Amino acid sequence: MNVVTHPPFDPELNAALLAMADAGQRPKPLTAELIVPNREAGTGLSPSDDQLRRGGKISFEERSAPGPAGAPDLPLLICRPTDPTAASDAGIYYVHGGGMVGGDNRTAIDVVLDWVEAFGVTVISVGYRLAPEHPYPAPVQDCYAGLEWVAGNAAELGVNAERIIISGGSAGGGLAAAVALMARDRNGPTLLGQVLICPMLDDRNETPSSHELDDEGVWDRTSNVTGWTAFLGDQHGALDVSPYAAPARSTSLAGLPPTFIDVGSVETFRDEDIDYAVRIWREGGDCELHVWPGGFHGFDMFLPEAELSRKARAVRQDWVRRLLER
Repeated sequence: MNVVTHPPFDPELNAALLAMADAGQRPKPLTAELIVPNREAGTGLSPSDDQLRRGGKISFEERSAPGPAGAPDLPLLICRPTDPTAASDAGIYYVHGGGMVGGDNRTAIDVVLDWVEAFGVTVISVGYRLAPEHPYPAPVQDCYAGLEWVAGNAAELGVNAERIIISGGSAGGGLAAAVALMARDRNGPTLLGQVLICPMLDDRNETPSSHELDDEGVWDRTSNVTGWTAFLGDQHGALDVSPYAAPARSTSLAGLPPTFIDVGSVETFRDEDIDYAVRIWREGGDCELHVWPGGFHGFDMFLPEAELSRKARAVRQDWVRRLLER
C-alpha cells in the first residue's frame, strides 16, 4: 500500500493549525455543498474601512469599471497614500483569492497595502464574478477587462500605464497569471511585473503535492478538486483546457514580465508553482522563486505575525522594491 507523506509543517505554524482545529476555526475541506455557506460566512481576511485606512496613512475609494461586453460592471477598490507627496507613479493591479468560488476585492488585500505604505503605490483591487454561478471564462474576462480599464485610465488614477504590477494570491494568483498571458498574447497593457503568491495554476491535480494533503493544512486535494470543478465544470482535467483558465497549460511562458512566485512546501500548489518558475527560466525569462519550508497554503495571510510569514512578506516586498527601482 502506498502511503502519502508530506514535508513537516513549520513548528510555529503547526501549533497555530492545531489551535485553530481545537477551536473549530481551521478551514474544512471544501465541497460543492459548502461553497455558498462558506462564501456567506467569509474568511476573516477582508479588512474593515478602518483597517484599510491604516491609521490614516491610506485613503480609499470604491468605483466601478465596465466589464466585458454584456457583463456587469466591475467593482474596484482603489487605495493610495493619504499624503500625495508620498505617492509614486506605480500601480498594483490586485486580484483576490478564494478558490475561484469566494472572496471579494478586499480579501487578503493587506498583503499589498503594505506596499502602499512602503512605496507609495496605488492599489487597484478588482472584484470578479465567481464560479460556479459564473464559470470560466467569466472570472478571467472580468480581470482582463479591469486591467484594460486601469491602463486606459492610468493618468486619472495617478499611475504610469507602463508601471503596473499585477499581483494575486491563490486563485487570484492563477487569474493574475492568466491575465498576464492574455496581455502578452493580445498585445494588451504592458506589465512591469507579476507577483504570484501561492498561485492556483493547474487543473489536472497530477503532481505529487496535489496528492499529499487530505484534510490537512489549508486547501487540500478535496478543496482543489471542488474549486476547479466549479470553475471548469466537465472540462476540469480535460485535454484541451485553455491556458487562460489554467496557466500551467500554456505551451510557452516566453515573453512574460519579470515574475515573483512563492509557495509553501506543504501545500497542494507547491509542485505546479515550482514547475511554472522552471519553465519561465527555460525560456529565458526573469523569475524569482521561493519555497517556504513548512508553510501551508496562505500561511502569511492567516498568520501574518508568525516568523515565517514575516520573512515571506519581507522577501516579497523587497522584490517589489527592486523591480520599482529598475
